[in-house]
Amino acid sequence: MKGLEAALISAMLVVAIGPTARCASSPIEVNAFADASYIYIATIRKDGSQSRAVPVWFVTTPQGQILIDTNTDSWKARRVRRGSPVIVWMGSRTGPAFIGKAEFETESSVQDQMIERIPRKYLLARLGLFGPKRANFDSGKIVTIRITPERGLPAGFKSQPGAPAPAVL
Repeated sequence: MKGLEAALISAMLVVAIGPTARCASSPIEVNAFADASYIYIATIRKDGSQSRAVPVWFVTTPQGQILIDTNTDSWKARRVRRGSPVIVWMGSRTGPAFIGKAEFETESSVQDQMIERIPRKYLLARLGLFGPKRANFDSGKIVTIRITPERGLPAGFKSQPGAPAPAVL
């Protein structure tokens, strides 16, 4: 994901989150995102604290959204199902970050994009060891989550499982 796609993501993130946010506000941060192998995602628990930020594989859309897949019964999926926003760090738990809206993506064409694009980006998926498969989507074992950036994190906010999550409104 170089060049035009990175520029599109930069523009979408700045528009969606604002030019002063920690997210995609400089070319260095955009490059960190464009070159990142992982993003780290935390959700918000029922008690208002943040979960542990876990690394996940991802692909992006031309609209500046992020697509991930996860097991249907994972904590991420359970919390997204109940309406939890997500906190996304790009590249590392201390990388550029934003708060995003997470929604389940049920269109098979989008799932097919995941099936096609993940192996291009990740060797273990190319080897067939991991990665989304049509049979897993069809059987309901995995789901695709679409993340839309909404705003940057408050100044000084860090990934700390169990700590109060940032205000999401």
